[in-house]
Amino acid sequence: MAPQAIPGVLQNMLTSDTSQVNYLGSASLFPMQVMTQQATRHARRVYVGGLPPLANEQTISRFFCHVMNAIGGNSAGPGDAVVNVYINHEKKFAFVEMRTVEEASNAMALDGIVFEGVSVRVRRPTDYNPSLAAPLGPSQPSPHLNLAAAGLTPGMAGEGDGADRIFLGGVPYYFSEAQIKELLESFGPLRGFDLVKDRDTGNSKGYGFCIYKDPSVTDIACASLNGLKVGDKTLTVRRATISGQLKSEQEYILAQAQQHIAVQKMALGAGVINLPGGGTVSLVNVEIPTKILCLTEVVTTDELMDDGEYQEILEDMREECQKFGELIDIVIPRPIPDVAHTGGIGKVFLEYSDASGCTKAKSSLSGRKFGGNTVMALYYPEDKYYAGDYAA
Repeated sequence: MAPQAIPGVLQNMLTSDTSQVNYLGSASLFPMQVMTQQATRHARRVYVGGLPPLANEQTISRFFCHVMNAIGGNSAGPGDAVVNVYINHEKKFAFVEMRTVEEASNAMALDGIVFEGVSVRVRRPTDYNPSLAAPLGPSQPSPHLNLAAAGLTPGMAGEGDGADRIFLGGVPYYFSEAQIKELLESFGPLRGFDLVKDRDTGNSKGYGFCIYKDPSVTDIACASLNGLKVGDKTLTVRRATISGQLKSEQEYILAQAQQHIAVQKMALGAGVINLPGGGTVSLVNVEIPTKILCLTEVVTTDELMDDGEYQEILEDMREECQKFGELIDIVIPRPIPDVAHTGGIGKVFLEYSDASGCTKAKSSLSGRKFGGNTVMALYYPEDKYYAGDYAA
C-alpha cells in the first residue's frame, strides 16, 4: 500500500518549488541547488506588513522588483529581485522572497516605503536567525543604495519616526526644493525632507516626504496644507502611516499649544512664495485648525424666520455634529427685525472643546448635502467667534 501524503503539505512544497523554478527561469534544479535554496530561504525572505487592501501577489512582486531596481539594490545583476510572494490577505501581510541574501538585506532599507498610498513595514521574518545568516551574505543594507529614488532617507523610516512622517503629493513639477521647504517650514523646522526625482532626468516627480523636528506640528501641517491650491495643482498632505489615519485626540490636544506659534509665523513670515513666471502662493491663506467650525450654504433666510424650522435645524445639527467630538455650542444667526444686515446669516457655527473634534467635523461635513444645499466647512477665528462677530 502506497504511503499516505499529509494533506496539503506535499502539494504546498511542490507548488512552492515550481513557483521558484518559473521565476528563476530555469528548466530544472539539481537537488543540491534545491537544498541550497531551502537552507538560505530564511535569510532571503522579507516580511511586509500593513498592506493596502487591494494588494495581491502580482502587484507586490512588481512593486518591489521596480523599487529594488530603482535604488540599485539588485546585487545579483539584471532581472527581477523577487522570486516569490506569499500573502495573507486576512492579516494584511506578506513574505517576499528575494533572489539572494544580499538583496533581502538591501530590502531592509525600504521600511516605511509608500505602496499604493500606504506606508508599509519591511522587516525580517520571525524565523530569521542572524547567527545562521551571517555566513550566507551581508546582513545590513548596502550604504550605496539610492534611497531617494524611492522617496526614502536613511534615518527617516525607523519605528519611532515612521508615524510622524508626512507624504506630500500634487507638487507642481516646476517647484524647487527651496520653495517647497519654505512652505513646509512655515509650521516649524524640518528634520528631514525629500523631493522624489526621476533617476535619469533629475526632474521632480511631483511628490516627496518630510518629518518635523517637533512631532506635535505634524497634524497641524497636514490639516492646513492638504487641499491647498498651489499653481495649477492641489496638494495632498497626510501622514504616511500604515493606516493612513491621524493620531489620537490626545495628540491633537498637545498640538494646540503649537497653533499660536504657527499663526504668528504665517503672519510675520515671508507671506508668499514666488513662483516661476511671476505667480505667488499665499501662505496667509493656509488654514490653521481652530475649535470653531463655520458651515456655509446650510440654511436660508426663510427657514431662519420660522421658529419651528429653526428649532428643527438646530436639533438636527446638534445630533449630527456631536458625533465628531465634544460639542460645546451651536450658533445659527437669525435675522433681526428692522435691521438691514445681520452678520452670519446662512451660516452655522460649531464650537468644539478641542481642535480634534473640529478637524474631524470639517473633514466629514465639507461637501455634504444638508437640506438640498452643499455644505462648505471652514475653520473660524476663535477671537471673532467669542466676540460675537459672525460676519468674517
